[in-house]
Amino acid sequence: MRSGSVVASVVAVGGILACTQQNLTPSGIVVTTSILGDVVRTIVREDIPVYVLMGPGIDPHLYKPTLQDVQALQRARCVVAHGLRLEGKMEETLHTLARRTPVLFAAELLPRDSLRAVGPQQYDPHIWFDVGLWREVVLRIADSLAALFPQQRQRWRGRAHRYVQQLDSLDRWIRFQVQQIPPQQRLLVTVHDAFSYFGRAYGLETVALQGISTAAEFGLYDVTRVSQELVRRRVPAVFVESSLPARWMENVVRMARTQGMSVRIAGELYSDALGAPGSGAETYVGMMHTNVMRIVGGLSGGGAP
Repeated sequence: MRSGSVVASVVAVGGILACTQQNLTPSGIVVTTSILGDVVRTIVREDIPVYVLMGPGIDPHLYKPTLQDVQALQRARCVVAHGLRLEGKMEETLHTLARRTPVLFAAELLPRDSLRAVGPQQYDPHIWFDVGLWREVVLRIADSLAALFPQQRQRWRGRAHRYVQQLDSLDRWIRFQVQQIPPQQRLLVTVHDAFSYFGRAYGLETVALQGISTAAEFGLYDVTRVSQELVRRRVPAVFVESSLPARWMENVVRMARTQGMSVRIAGELYSDALGAPGSGAETYVGMMHTNVMRIVGGLSGGGAP
């Protein structure tokens, strides 16, 4: 989208916010992404309504808020956003809203030295793929919400601490499972650069067609670059993502095959959003379990562990 169109969209959303300001009473907590929504709902449960803007399979990098979303933002008692530019086209709207409504940018609560820098004052936002980092985000969200809703402080902090015990077990399980992949095959190839925190935490190299945003452009050079790496490393599998077209990775597979390398698409990973109900990936823990089983099974050349 051209810069003029972006500015026009922001102005339009700002106008909607102004127009809907009157006659709306405070509601609950509004959360931007499905992954964050799972955290917030785990903490607050039925104590206060939670409205999630982006459902299963929705790409936050490219998301544009609907009129219903804008009305929910306007009525919110507080908003939980991810930050670090994950929400892309919504970022300016969220900062404008923060002038009068508490907006918690969850990922930005972490120390900068724990983040993966990708440019001057720019950081990879996909921190949930390092479960150790995500547990810290969970605790910080709980503390921040407890400060805004002090009557719920003890209850919400207690739930958060019980939940991070599950995350600690998940972290240990992932470390064990990744060790089942032959060392020379620990190369995770995906469509966009969403899994670098996963690789850093659990000992895999990562390669992607796109950068950290799905808005980034890629072309023949990138397809060639990735396919050559597959051939050089003799890696048997690549992965598609639930929120992106599979045909982008199919081009890589075809090019690798022309170079004599048998490569397959080993499965679909959940990158920027949870799965639909019944998918097994409709919670954060379920999403991580599903991804790890597919990654380990695909890169090991066998079935899921």
